[in-house]
Amino acid sequence: MKTMGFKSLVLMVLACAAWAAPNAPVANKDPKDFAESYLKRFYDYKTSEGPTFKRLLNPMVEKVKEMQKFFGLTVTGGLDSETVEVMKKPRCGVPDVARYSTFPGDLKWPRNSLTYRVVNYTPDMSVSEVDDAIQRALQVWAKVTPLRFTRIYSGTADIMISFGAREHGDFYPFDGPDGTLAHAFAPAPGIGGDAHFDDDETFTSGSRGYNLFLVAAHELGHALGLSHSKDPGALMYPIYSYSDPRSFALPQDDVRGIQSLYGPNPEDDPKEPKPKPPPTTPDACDANLVLDATTTMRGETLIFKDRFFWRSHPQFTSVHQYTISSFWPTLPSSIDAAYENPHTDRVFLFKGDKFWTLSGFDILGAPQSISRLGFPTSVRQIDAAVYDKDSSKTLFFVKNKYYSYNEARKQMDRGFPRSLARDFPGIGKKIDAAFQKQGFTYLLSGPRMIEYSIRTKRMFRILKSNYLLDC
Repeated sequence: MKTMGFKSLVLMVLACAAWAAPNAPVANKDPKDFAESYLKRFYDYKTSEGPTFKRLLNPMVEKVKEMQKFFGLTVTGGLDSETVEVMKKPRCGVPDVARYSTFPGDLKWPRNSLTYRVVNYTPDMSVSEVDDAIQRALQVWAKVTPLRFTRIYSGTADIMISFGAREHGDFYPFDGPDGTLAHAFAPAPGIGGDAHFDDDETFTSGSRGYNLFLVAAHELGHALGLSHSKDPGALMYPIYSYSDPRSFALPQDDVRGIQSLYGPNPEDDPKEPKPKPPPTTPDACDANLVLDATTTMRGETLIFKDRFFWRSHPQFTSVHQYTISSFWPTLPSSIDAAYENPHTDRVFLFKGDKFWTLSGFDILGAPQSISRLGFPTSVRQIDAAVYDKDSSKTLFFVKNKYYSYNEARKQMDRGFPRSLARDFPGIGKKIDAAFQKQGFTYLLSGPRMIEYSIRTKRMFRILKSNYLLDC
């Protein structure tokens, strides 16, 4: 490993793995003790002593507010269940800073040709699997910058990659399974640029455990000079979220961040067809936003778009955005339809010709074919679904028609499908999403949301779809 000079140690304390806390949070602690450890590690919280307790501002409350603001939670300063839930999620060990950001002083490598070395290996994966994951993680950043990486097998590299458990030689011990997965150090001499992975985790090349490629790509972003992002869709978001490595594309927020340090890839050929634009996080306040699906769930409203969803709870003043995979790693992106049956306390999510059943946030069993609900084989996708409390039936919208499903009998009603234009006059040719709330049915078509009464077939209001998202 590299030697650690005094200058490097100071840099590490200021900009890297864990600012003022030698011990990582432990999730089974008392919630207040756990939160205190978390804030010390990731938000530079310092315990007040003596007369400082008499200050009007409680420093812990202020740090909780800072953490809640970073993650887009309702800013109260209190340790509500949602705040503690976010604190307990597996994450990177580097402190949180801001939306696409770099370490203080825009630390970066002074050259574009860098070396890396894999010092040791995790027993969870074969040597070739680890090597492949690291190489692909480096290429994530090389594709969009002038940076080029050369592997060496001995001596000191710019980026030293190693696996270790608990105390592993850098004064920032890991915390055992889950919790902190890894940490990395900003570009600098000595330990700067190094990436350490917690060997108490289960690293894999798939969706179980923690995907090494995804964790490594995040940590190498730190090793190149990026700090954490507030964008929940960014690779540099601090909380681990699984996505299929085979289709991974670096999100726009991360592209902007790394190119602010190193510039774009000069080898991009302007004569070649332009690659697909980097994925972006949906803007809740986009006036033309078209949502994929909506549903209620135990009093909340869930709103799906691409690989994201928003949670709207009547007890909270703000709507919070998450990646689907951060809650359900095995679910696909771009959900087609969703609905809740409140009598059975089940939520159903549809994608293509399959559907998943949820009890709360738990997936029950394997996905099932929509043919089990009585759809003909010609129906390969559902556009929207809504459970009608008055009739105890679920309406499924497919193109310009709809079906009625009898939940009690578990079968489709006779005489369906029927024309959407005939039974829902003025709505449009296609429904993208639907849900019921306070006696009204809300039908979303394009960027419009129509407040509708199924019983009277009457429209009351036409709203923007992002009305659901506090815009």
